[in-house]
Amino acid sequence: MTTRQPSVRAARRGTGGVTLDDVSKVAGVSTITVSRALNTPDLVSPDTREKVRAAVELTGYVPNRLAGGLASNRSRLVAALVPTIAGPVFLETIQALTEALDEAGYQLMLGQSGYHRSREDALIDAIIGRRPDGIVLTGIMHSANGRRRLLASGIPVVETWDLTPTPVDMLVGFSHEKVGQAIAAFVHSKGYRRPAVVTGDDQRADQRRAGFTTAMAGLGVTDVPVHTVAAPTTLGSGRTALAALLESAPQTDLLVCSSDALAHGVITEAHARGIRVPADLGVMGFGDLAFAQHAHPAITTVRIDGTAIGRQSARFIVDRANGVAVTQKIIDLGFSLIERDSL
Repeated sequence: MTTRQPSVRAARRGTGGVTLDDVSKVAGVSTITVSRALNTPDLVSPDTREKVRAAVELTGYVPNRLAGGLASNRSRLVAALVPTIAGPVFLETIQALTEALDEAGYQLMLGQSGYHRSREDALIDAIIGRRPDGIVLTGIMHSANGRRRLLASGIPVVETWDLTPTPVDMLVGFSHEKVGQAIAAFVHSKGYRRPAVVTGDDQRADQRRAGFTTAMAGLGVTDVPVHTVAAPTTLGSGRTALAALLESAPQTDLLVCSSDALAHGVITEAHARGIRVPADLGVMGFGDLAFAQHAHPAITTVRIDGTAIGRQSARFIVDRANGVAVTQKIIDLGFSLIERDSL
């Protein structure tokens, strides 16, 4: 006769959030023992601590640090994670999210996750433990452990600035691969045949790079040099990237940049070297930041509606907090090519 272990699915019935009682059932010990193992581990045996640790890992449980301290389950707090606040590309979304949440009586807590997963996982654990009414994430490339904990938390989650058919919960964004494809079709129609790419070393920029190079190959342009710089990208990294590409690929007639900051740096370095933009070298950016239209020449770029992303994310969270069913959980806002003078 075999003993049947409680399943994670069974543990998530009810509110959807994994509880201390759910962990105790999976571990085969009392809830008091689980609490001791988590809060005062020296009071329980190593074997029991291991059982509880395994159950926590299996269920994705994160202790509620506010438990017992609140009479209501509503915190009126929403947490958002962005890769960086050093670059301005996400600021429009943050501003719109802050304003829309404030209008509904919520406050925003902001975390900076960086462009690599290790910090995001630690932030997700810290945020879930404080039980906000919603979590807004930048992108969809989360670790398996982070995704499991988000699913187990029962907290409404909105992923942004990306697109996937399998979000953690809700999503509002656009396809980076399609951005790259659209840029390829556009610059090819302008007669560019010797492009190069300057890109930050983050996954969303790499998706755009892959979409661009694949689409260019389909148009008969198979040799596309790629120069990678550290994210977040800067004007300075754009200048050094152009200098490097002039050495390795002097025949380049177009630089496709993963950000407007890189494009601005490329243009600055081109001016310093007496290279005419766009007569000698075309430059394409991404983000349509405030300075792009005022650069000399004005930067051709891709516009993302960050305000719409922020406001729709807030609407998702507030609706779910108020018990309103969200029927359309994935919203693709698309993007716009903005043609200016750098091409």
